[in-house]
Amino acid sequence: MAFFPRALRVSFLPLLLGLGLPAFGQQAGPAQQVAPLAAAPKAQTPPGVDPAPWLFKGSDIPPDPAWSFGTLPNGVRYAVRKNGVPPGQVAVRVRIDAGSLHETDAERGYAHFLEHLTFRGSRHVPDGEAKRVWQRLGATFGSDSNAQTTPTQTLYKLDLPGATPQGLDESLKILAGMVAAPTITDASVNAERPVVLAEQREQPGPQVRISDTIRQTFFAGQPLADRSPIGSVKTLEGATGKSMAAFHGRWYRPDRTVVIISGDMDPSVFAAGVARHFGEWKASGPAPREPDFGKPDPSQPATQTIAEPGLPTLVAMAVVRPWTYRDDTIEFNQRRMVDTLAARVISRRLEQRARAGGSFLQAGVSVDDVYRSGNATSVNIVPVGDDWATALKDVRAVIADAKTTPPTQGEIDRELADYDTALRTQVETARVEAGARQADDIAEALEIREVVAGPETSYGIFKGARAKNMFTPAAILQSTKKIFDGVTRAVVNTRQPDPTAQAKLEQALKADVTGLAGRRAQARNVSFADLPALGAPGRVTSRVREEGLELERVTFSNGTRLLLFTNSGETGRVYVRVRFGGGRNALPVDRQTPAWAGELALVASGIGKLDQNDLESLVAGRRVGFDFDVGDDAFSFNAMTNSADLADQLRLFAAKLAAPGWDAAPVQRARAVAQAASRGYDASPDGVIGRELDGLLRDGDPRWTAPTPEQIERLNAADFRRLWEPLLQQGPIEVSVFGDVAPDAAIDAVAKSFGALKPRSTTPVPAKPVRFPAHVASPVVRTHTGPDNQAAAVIAWPTGGGIEGIAESRRLDVLAQVFSDRLFERLRQAEGASYSPQVQSQWPVGLPSGGRLIAVGQVTPDRVPLFFRMAREIAADLAARPIAKDELDRILRPMGQYILRASSGNQFWMQQLAGAAYDQRRVEATKRVAEDYVTVTPELLQQTAAKYLQPERDWTMAVLPKGAR
Repeated sequence: MAFFPRALRVSFLPLLLGLGLPAFGQQAGPAQQVAPLAAAPKAQTPPGVDPAPWLFKGSDIPPDPAWSFGTLPNGVRYAVRKNGVPPGQVAVRVRIDAGSLHETDAERGYAHFLEHLTFRGSRHVPDGEAKRVWQRLGATFGSDSNAQTTPTQTLYKLDLPGATPQGLDESLKILAGMVAAPTITDASVNAERPVVLAEQREQPGPQVRISDTIRQTFFAGQPLADRSPIGSVKTLEGATGKSMAAFHGRWYRPDRTVVIISGDMDPSVFAAGVARHFGEWKASGPAPREPDFGKPDPSQPATQTIAEPGLPTLVAMAVVRPWTYRDDTIEFNQRRMVDTLAARVISRRLEQRARAGGSFLQAGVSVDDVYRSGNATSVNIVPVGDDWATALKDVRAVIADAKTTPPTQGEIDRELADYDTALRTQVETARVEAGARQADDIAEALEIREVVAGPETSYGIFKGARAKNMFTPAAILQSTKKIFDGVTRAVVNTRQPDPTAQAKLEQALKADVTGLAGRRAQARNVSFADLPALGAPGRVTSRVREEGLELERVTFSNGTRLLLFTNSGETGRVYVRVRFGGGRNALPVDRQTPAWAGELALVASGIGKLDQNDLESLVAGRRVGFDFDVGDDAFSFNAMTNSADLADQLRLFAAKLAAPGWDAAPVQRARAVAQAASRGYDASPDGVIGRELDGLLRDGDPRWTAPTPEQIERLNAADFRRLWEPLLQQGPIEVSVFGDVAPDAAIDAVAKSFGALKPRSTTPVPAKPVRFPAHVASPVVRTHTGPDNQAAAVIAWPTGGGIEGIAESRRLDVLAQVFSDRLFERLRQAEGASYSPQVQSQWPVGLPSGGRLIAVGQVTPDRVPLFFRMAREIAADLAARPIAKDELDRILRPMGQYILRASSGNQFWMQQLAGAAYDQRRVEATKRVAEDYVTVTPELLQQTAAKYLQPERDWTMAVLPKGAR
């Protein structure tokens, strides 16, 4: 059963006919009041359907009354419910109980290959047409329509925005035809094979190899050990229409199929649609025998080593027990909660040691059911440097101590407070839980044979466990012993081959670590009264309502400005963003600085005399967060809170600006983290692009250039403070509070926090130019140390920047999507040259320059010229002639639906209005967002392409295997 809160969104925007975009007239945004949560309507059961709640068979957990269940005469099961989040969307999931664990040795990769074939063509749609049908219905391929294969299931996903009964009916018809009767012929297999092989080729080699090694070691002797869903080149190349059809006929059966639908429509329509389109499906032959997933085998080798220089040195350890089906009962879940608390207590102790400068950068413990193949307690360790043996010893010492000495009740209460907050938040925000998340929850639960309960039920189970006094020190001690009882396995990755590593690892696992844990860290008793004092509350000098947006702009006597967007669209949620200073624009342009370490160490450096451990104790059981981001034109603190904790959330942020702490330990940890990460950049084309591209596309500007290993090594606390201390004190402050809070309460909270700071300059930092690199006749070449068949190609054109060109930037967004769609089609058709090329337009709203339209694709080294040729041909064609109206509609409709869904939540408006407290043009640009997209025509798009996609201005880059030419 699932216990933790989901990401929630809700919308109350009207639709603009055609594209489904928000209509901006009298009001925009999630500002209307929401009716109280009513009882969910039950679906009428179609004739001949068994309405029993099959998901809850054998469980005493009350079924969520919002869901209606049914089993068709042919065995297809369904779960349907009404959900209006976001409005107009219907989320459909079709789950087949078959994955890579259902393959024979000769069929490795078939489940995933079959997933691809179902999208190519089927009973009701010709090859490639399903994608276009759903684009016309507003669904974006790859996000709204997609599929996923795991070891135990194949899941087809469709999020249908702006759904109509007709569109839903057509979609269910297509989905039923896809799973029941895909086109499986030698021709279709041969056509899709290069695409599947391209997907396998483009997977990051080091991560795949270490993941395979861990799986092979932890589950040695079990099918899961060598059943990666991607399969092997040999079996994929050997697949034929006949062999793929045999796999389909064996496992794609009505009795192995579940249809899950949650969306903004009468659930009776869902149930009737499932019965109509899935009800005629007949199974082919007798049901197959269920495969045996096996049990952990103690006779198998306990350790394995691997040398991947592209990854940090790390240790992965697990204690594995057999997975056994158990009815998902209340008592079973309560006992599992105790296990979860036991793991969290140890993880917090390990994190505290890592912060204090221990032998490891990171370590944590988790307990999971793994694909019905084992119940595993996993321990992952990233050591400082390469001394993994000491790190493993120290982590094992903490675990050994936890197995012999009970925790304090204070430690338990600390974890219970966060657990309680998470579950209570889920209850408070249940009315705005997205339908897609609800559908995914059931699919995930089916993987390991669990149930899904409503938020109130989940919280009640937790409170019941507390009432039974199940979370005592003695109970946690007993649970700790239990979760570390089983078959122990371990894998170590070293950056260089080490013939002695295997013996060292075996010895380290057996070494006696009793009594080596040292003293447990004791949490201090701290409260918000311990934060540095601020000044007297600020006085409101201006309060102006922005017509058409339900937005208030408030100015305080010290110069702080507030954007206030109060609404009940997302029940129980308040989003806070504090923009201050000048972001990267305020950094030096002539040298590298420690700015790159800010996101790693600034928040962790503490406030006043309070360190990070104190701050965690301070916010225990509260909905208070603290994220830090470096933007182009501002730095920002970000959090999601609620109305009860808003004042303290703002006070925490303000105290960080007023009296930042400068603990050296987080800076040292940031240096070690960066050192560990930097070693892996060269191991794959993606890594090289991630390190190099931002700096190269800004002509080497150090504000965007990744630090070198030497610069990382030189990072120290004194230089870090010397850079960041003045940056925290400079520039205007803009506080944004968006969400479910009373306006006067929000204003009062800002007045007592940011309004109480000393006055600061409200003059924005002057914009510094951002250069685009000059055109190159031959691509800039970088190399990687990964597989010889992996390469990447990048082509980019300069565009612009600034709020005054926002309409132009939106046309470029459309152009990028058209470009992406064409490049995707052409490269996939070119014998699978690239699995997933991407095209994006990036337009910095806060800077007058620095924008670009960029295309990136992973290809084989010999296909790099093909990528550039196709990209340039597409660019030239887009500049030479208007696109067809149907093609534009197939791009604009999903974009419009995406904007509609995004705009149903406060984060969309917060992003659009960033900086609007100091720039009225951003308010006006937000009002025009729908108009700017709706007014894009084929002719206007052609003009935009002709303006920017000029061949003499493009810039190219190739990332090739080391040694390749």
